[in-house]
Amino acid sequence: MVIRTTLEERGSITQEEIEMLERASTMPITFDEDSPELSKTELKEFCRISDENRLERNKQTVTLRLSPQALRKAKSLGKGYTSVLSRILEVALRNNDVIRHYL
Repeated sequence: MVIRTTLEERGSITQEEIEMLERASTMPITFDEDSPELSKTELKEFCRISDENRLERNKQTVTLRLSPQALRKAKSLGKGYTSVLSRILEVALRNNDVIRHYL
């Protein structure tokens, strides 16, 4: 599967870089011993693994009640604080001692 995207000009890329990328997009793909062409079977295996990983990363929405202090601290971390809370919870749940301590 090939994923194509377009480059949006945001002022952070020069005209020379844009031209270089346009030239690169028309160049043929060159395979070598470090990067050999994959067989159809190998490509299917990559897709299967990618699909399994995507399912594992799917987030579930839950309702969680936090103390006002915990919520203030979490929000003080800034944008993306819910992702930080998720990672903290994942680490804590992998540690049986932490689980036993709070049961």
